[in-house]
Amino acid sequence: MDGMILPILLGVLAGVAIGFIIFKALEKSKGKRILENTRKEAASIIKEAKIDAESIKKDKILQAKEKFIELKSEHEKVILAREKKISEVEKRVREKESIVASEIDKNKRLTKSLEDKQKDYDTKLDFLEKKESDLEKMHSRHIDMLEQISGLSVEEAKKELIASLKDQAKSEAMAFVQTSIEEAKLTAEQEARKIVLGTIQRVGVEQAVENCVSVFNLESDDVKGRIIGREGRNIRALEAATGVEIIVDDTPDAIILSCFDPVRREIARLAMHKLVTDGRIHPARIEEVVEKTEKQITQEIIEIGKRTVIDLGIHGLNPELIKIVGRMKYRSSYGQNLLQHSREVANLCGIMAAEMGLNVKLAKRAGLLHDIGKVPDAESDLPHALLGMQWAEKYGEKEEVCNAIGAHHDEIEMKYLISPIVQVCDAISGARPGARRQVLDSYIQRLKDLENIAFGFPGVQKAYAIQAGRELRVMVESGKVSDTKASELSFNISQKIQNDMTYPGQVKVTVIRETRAVNVAK
Repeated sequence: MDGMILPILLGVLAGVAIGFIIFKALEKSKGKRILENTRKEAASIIKEAKIDAESIKKDKILQAKEKFIELKSEHEKVILAREKKISEVEKRVREKESIVASEIDKNKRLTKSLEDKQKDYDTKLDFLEKKESDLEKMHSRHIDMLEQISGLSVEEAKKELIASLKDQAKSEAMAFVQTSIEEAKLTAEQEARKIVLGTIQRVGVEQAVENCVSVFNLESDDVKGRIIGREGRNIRALEAATGVEIIVDDTPDAIILSCFDPVRREIARLAMHKLVTDGRIHPARIEEVVEKTEKQITQEIIEIGKRTVIDLGIHGLNPELIKIVGRMKYRSSYGQNLLQHSREVANLCGIMAAEMGLNVKLAKRAGLLHDIGKVPDAESDLPHALLGMQWAEKYGEKEEVCNAIGAHHDEIEMKYLISPIVQVCDAISGARPGARRQVLDSYIQRLKDLENIAFGFPGVQKAYAIQAGRELRVMVESGKVSDTKASELSFNISQKIQNDMTYPGQVKVTVIRETRAVNVAK
């Protein structure tokens, strides 16, 4: 409580002192201005009166009348209070010459009056100077008293007052910024959320499963020996022809085919099925069957690409791109089938483009082709987005489609409205629950990173990432963090998470502050 009274007293006393100084300065400047104006008016009137008197004596009566008319005009500007008397003097000048002498007497009386006023102003000025001196002494006494009471010097008191005002202004500014940001986002997010949610709800797909192996089922374990062959020559020939590792273990009635390339794995599975069905298994027959199976898979890839393009209503696609689209069936990304993902993105892009009044066919085309860079025939150092953009340019796709492919992971700048649509739809398809298999270690690390960000702020006692990382609850020490600071802390933590982390959806930051009083009865 004492800590709160001291800044208030300092503020009040500082205000009183500033008021005295301002009052003194105003009174002094006002008195000087009045004295200066009065002196100028007096000097001007005396000079004009003497000039008029000499000219009236020397000139003729008519010239005297003109001079007094000019004198009347001069007196109207300088002495408005004397306007009535000056008009009466002008009438008497027209009638007789004697009025000139009386006017001179009046000017002399006016001069004397101005001299009296000057003396009066001098007296008032002396009084004001004396008051100023008294105020300065009183101000000094007050400052000394304040320093003795507070134990602070004037500079220290000023610094403390400025610091308290800065903290208050900062808190109010942060609250204002947060309110402004929320108000700005509200209207923009309403329509965007409506379009995105409507798009998601209109597309339903299966859950993805990530596999690097295929299981080939056998009628009996006796077939395993025939597949292995004498001294393993059959299985070596099969592995050499397909590039797939064939694992024959104790698994009953099954052989495992392992390969990172789903196309080669599928060729091996179909070739083995033909060999087992035919019953003739030897190296020459294996090479023949594998070669036929490769041609069959190649044709099937083309058919899948054509069927996909027809289903999506896309026309004029280059045959090489159709073949690449077909190969997507045998590729997966984070456990999500690439062709299924690309079809889903194409449908999402079409729906969203229709909602926004854009070219639906062009959006579908860009959505289907956005991940073609993930199925290269040879290794490449380029990111898949840039590689896919190069292929699209090579095979004659429009600039809008090429830009959407290359920019869907922000490798290049977005130039067309279709580009952000493809990026958003790609994120929707990948972030859909069940779409991709998330590695447990990365999930746990993300939760730890959330909690560590909260611990990086002063006053944080505990932090818990809950609801699968969608909410961060922060417990703060009531002695170090006030209610106002709690709101500011929540905003700062959310901004830190937004700038430093990559995460799906959104993260809610809740700061909890409570005061506990604990006593023990003995």
